[in-house]
Amino acid sequence: MSAPAADGTGLFIGGTRETGQDVRTANVTAALAIANIVKTSLGPVGLDKMLVDDIGDVLITNDGATILAQLEVDHPAARVLVDLAQLQDSEVGDGTTSVVIIASELLRRGNEMVKSGIHPTTIISGFRVALKEAVSYIKKNMVMKVSELGDEHLINAALTSMSSKIIGTEGEFFARMAVDAVKSVKMKATTADTAGYGAINDSSNDANGVSGDANQNGSTANGAASGGKTRYKYPLSAIHILKAHGKSSTESHFIEGGFALNAMRAAQGMPTAVEGTTDEPVKIAMLDMNLQRHRMAMGVQVVVKDPAEIENIKKREMDITKERIRKIIDAGARVVLTTKGVDDLCMKYFVEAGIICARRCSKDDLKRLAKATGGKVVVTMADMDGNETFDPECLGTCNAVREERIGDGEMLYVHGCQGGGASTIVLRGANEYMLDEMDRALHDSLCVIKRMLESSTLVCGGGAVEAALSVHLENFSTTLDTREQIAIQEFADALLVIPKTLAVNAAKDSSELIAKLRSAHAKGQKDPSADKTLQHTGLDLVEGVIRDNLAAGVVEPAISKIKSLRFATEAAITILRIDDRITLAKGQQ
Repeated sequence: MSAPAADGTGLFIGGTRETGQDVRTANVTAALAIANIVKTSLGPVGLDKMLVDDIGDVLITNDGATILAQLEVDHPAARVLVDLAQLQDSEVGDGTTSVVIIASELLRRGNEMVKSGIHPTTIISGFRVALKEAVSYIKKNMVMKVSELGDEHLINAALTSMSSKIIGTEGEFFARMAVDAVKSVKMKATTADTAGYGAINDSSNDANGVSGDANQNGSTANGAASGGKTRYKYPLSAIHILKAHGKSSTESHFIEGGFALNAMRAAQGMPTAVEGTTDEPVKIAMLDMNLQRHRMAMGVQVVVKDPAEIENIKKREMDITKERIRKIIDAGARVVLTTKGVDDLCMKYFVEAGIICARRCSKDDLKRLAKATGGKVVVTMADMDGNETFDPECLGTCNAVREERIGDGEMLYVHGCQGGGASTIVLRGANEYMLDEMDRALHDSLCVIKRMLESSTLVCGGGAVEAALSVHLENFSTTLDTREQIAIQEFADALLVIPKTLAVNAAKDSSELIAKLRSAHAKGQKDPSADKTLQHTGLDLVEGVIRDNLAAGVVEPAISKIKSLRFATEAAITILRIDDRITLAKGQQ
């Protein structure tokens, strides 16, 4: 409304204004619309989404973060949920769908409470108390500390992550590949990394009020260095995933200590393989510059009186290029890779020297290869004195470089890299859509394995944590005599949306399954002498029954659950706090 205010102050807003319950209802409706898009893709029997963009490109996926990233969301409250999924993806790598569903359910219940006359501040305060208690309970009772994680737990976690994805049917094969890949890039955490882990743990424990006892019993969520024990990190950027058409997905392979480049020899006269020996490994030059005939810079004018001098200029231009190539060869390089072009003149020298040369390589790939082989990407050959030199220390070393035919084209395989950890997974599949979805599924699994290795903690999946928290928070709320009691009860009920959605997506009777699940957890929490495995009770979505999910191998990193709860609650609180929305009109030109 742009008219003067009715109170006679003469103030007006150049736009529109929504206040009170109207804006809350609009925000919650938008958030629920976002959650409903991804709801059916949750769980091992979740369905896929087909997204078609404005130029007709198709994307088929059931990864929550990918689906929401593709949507063009205009509503500001709905955008908060899209950002929430991206945050979960970058922080944990998995659990993006569930975090959006929990946040939207908290919002829906929060809005109903406001409608029934409870003040938003009370609801927000109740949600915060519930979150603090929930995280404390997870760390005290649900987390299992696995000091030295065996492959079995890691494979189970990877299988749980993959179960809802396209590669779920070949889960065993890809889970083993993912575990091998993450372990192959193991490296010692630096002092900064260790300090970072410690800071994260301290802040998360402070934020959630976890006592010292709880901290000893529970998870140090991100694996801080404690007691002088050496900590390791697993940089996923060192794992190179390459996609190639053809063959079946089970013919994907992992190259340990090797690297595959989506590039081929620049000329047919070059050798297809360069083999090294123990005493003399193959040396690789990685360049980020043009290997083309030297030309004078733009704007340079040369006045020539004798036409014969033109030939000398041309000859000198060729000699400058030859000298550059000679310096690279003399440094000991037997393989030359560049991100830019290589012209025929340079190619001639490489062919004569029996060197493999590849052009137009990806810069990111060369950086990874440089790390793997212990070399450096060279941007210029100029030294401090203004001369051109090539430092042999910039060369990477490996055992062999071979060109192999994969699918429709050739790839360069670098075997036996002798630098830091780096490895490659070559994915095979029928078409582009399948390969992209396999890549996304594998990325989620790699993130899960990385988190488990760094934190050494796990919790049961399949709705076990949510059901246990729901029962515990309901009991906890009755111990409070403040107004927050209702908000905590609603928070407890909201958590059940995860097992309910899992059951509905699996075409099972959700009411009956949730009743059995809550009953098992309530029995385990109330009776100290009850079977300890009751707290591991989760859903079996194939048979439609409840079971011990720890024994069944349905596990996930503790940090995934803790962070998704925290992120979802913060997002819900952010949107519930809003009671006024002013949309400014565009100024008239």
